[in-house]
Amino acid sequence: MSGNTLGRSFAVTTFGESHGVALGAIVDGCPPGLELEAADLQPDLERRRTGTSKFTSQRQEPDAVKLLSGVFEGRTTGTPIGLLVENCDQRSSDYDRIKDRFRPGHADYTYQQKYGFRDFRGGGRSSARITVATVAAGGIARKYLREKLGLTVTGWLSRIGPIDLEPVALATAGDNPFFCPDPSRVKELEDYIWQLRRQGDSVGARVTAVARGVPPGLGEPMFDRIDADLAHAMMGINAAKAVEIGDGVEVARQLGSQHRDELTPAGFRSNHAGGTLGGITSGQDLVVHVALKPTSSIQVPGWTIDVHGEPVEIVTTGRHDPCVGLRAVPIVEAMLLIVVMDHYLRHRAQCADVASPTPDITRPR
Repeated sequence: MSGNTLGRSFAVTTFGESHGVALGAIVDGCPPGLELEAADLQPDLERRRTGTSKFTSQRQEPDAVKLLSGVFEGRTTGTPIGLLVENCDQRSSDYDRIKDRFRPGHADYTYQQKYGFRDFRGGGRSSARITVATVAAGGIARKYLREKLGLTVTGWLSRIGPIDLEPVALATAGDNPFFCPDPSRVKELEDYIWQLRRQGDSVGARVTAVARGVPPGLGEPMFDRIDADLAHAMMGINAAKAVEIGDGVEVARQLGSQHRDELTPAGFRSNHAGGTLGGITSGQDLVVHVALKPTSSIQVPGWTIDVHGEPVEIVTTGRHDPCVGLRAVPIVEAMLLIVVMDHYLRHRAQCADVASPTPDITRPR
């Protein structure tokens, strides 16, 4: 009922708050026999971690993940895997001055109205800090899908404010703090972020992620469509405001003759649909875009109310990102991996014995 679990056959339940003792996840449904250790998950956590560049929050967290259960002698046992990441650099005093004021654009007001009180330290459960747990869980799915299917997931920053970024050199996206897929634009992004910092403001962004090597047939025809589950998962990311599959909102401009992805014996001629047809994967690349709002914790003064409903001015201090999208790439990747992993196991359970007489045109013959 409380909505802290994602997935069915591969179910990830997260817990923890931004300034609590620790964050973690219980991953239930991982098949047995997968060789797994904490070092397999650490690279994704390192990519998400704060304090790794001057363009993100300077909170210094090691984000060292611990495997508490579900692994014996280096292999998964098929029982729930417990993941734990300790919080080591909380500065809760940063929030003392505004604990009785609702930050505009944050979940402060809605949490107060839902629960009657709230954890004001860094936003508690609504903080982007909690995504460390889903990124760790996504690392398990990443390893399983890579070894089982040869499936890979790659993400990048495709827009920040007014700047659109094309994946001209996607392999280099991990070489800079922006996950920018175009090395020639990195200096432009640096200048833009410094300008935002001087203004005390923030900006929104869009992240794109692609899963390659996805088999056809994953997903269900109706309410458990894989694109519907992807939208559900992506909207569970803090600050996410919109999700697009394939061409997304641009389909509103297209004619049917433009949008349809024609089939040939050698494969599809295009991928406007983003790898799904009727809620089921086609075997093409699965393409997802997620738009994230500007960080609401900014140093530009604004107006709000206090817990008594009285008008007050507010300025948010502390360590915050000028653009949350800069660290969202591994988070979006993790959500995509978890959804694909869940649907692969569900498909295996129902349709493992299915043999289609039609060749898979997305794979070499």
